[in-house]
Amino acid sequence: MLGLVENHSLPRTAAFFDLDKTVIAKSSTLTFSKSFYRGGLISRRAALRTAYIQFVFLAGGADHDQMERMREYLSALCKGWNVAQVKELVAETLHDLIDPIIYDEAASLIEAHHAAGRDVVIVSTSGAEVVEPIGEMLGADRVVATRMVVGEDGCFTGEVEYYAYGPTKAEAVRELAESEGYDLSRCYAYSDSATDIPMLEAVGHPHAVNPDRALRREAAAREWPVLTFSKPVPLKQRLPAFRMPPRPALVAAAAVGAAAVGAGLVWYAARRRQAALSTPRTAVDFARI
Repeated sequence: MLGLVENHSLPRTAAFFDLDKTVIAKSSTLTFSKSFYRGGLISRRAALRTAYIQFVFLAGGADHDQMERMREYLSALCKGWNVAQVKELVAETLHDLIDPIIYDEAASLIEAHHAAGRDVVIVSTSGAEVVEPIGEMLGADRVVATRMVVGEDGCFTGEVEYYAYGPTKAEAVRELAESEGYDLSRCYAYSDSATDIPMLEAVGHPHAVNPDRALRREAAAREWPVLTFSKPVPLKQRLPAFRMPPRPALVAAAAVGAAAVGAGLVWYAARRRQAALSTPRTAVDFARI
């Protein structure tokens, strides 16, 4: 197919994906709240409150100030959690919780970009130790994510070392382009949130996926393609295109969904969702251009 195969005599290219509500149907970190409750990390009351935040995230019904208060609460909540214990909880439940909520359209798009010779990079505000194993499940080549500070006692301090949000995502994309030789004018980016406009602006082929109201307006004004992803499908149904890494590998890579819970979910939850979007072309068609 014309345009499907990358011309390797040209500079390298990549496709940059936001994670929550772009590749998966929920918040990657809030999804683990039940696991943290069962593991004794949070109380029943905290688990219920986290479930409410997940609802707000999906419905987009909270303003910035409300989400900022929630962020502060969640940041304090994860302070003192033992990293080794959280790593084990994440690794044990990763397949059961995340595998079923990956969008089929996103999985197909990742396949198409790889087939075209492009690297796939997940760029997420969620915690690195959650995003990295998810990226491994998806076959992503690289991951950019939020990192939390871990004290000498092996527990979270509640402080953020690196916050992958907004303009910081765009900076990370540009740094990767410089280090990996990507031609950003020929790269792709996908996100559902207006907070990721800087990242979308950084590439030659930006795409709005399940966009919030502000991003939908911006996409219309700039004539950016708008895609609707609505079909979660377990990756195991897509084998052999996707091959799950063995659980021990995920234990080595997994950790602290809690980290991201305290790091930036306010910004995710503040996004306003817009359903029933039109898709002028399929996601795979855009990947093949």
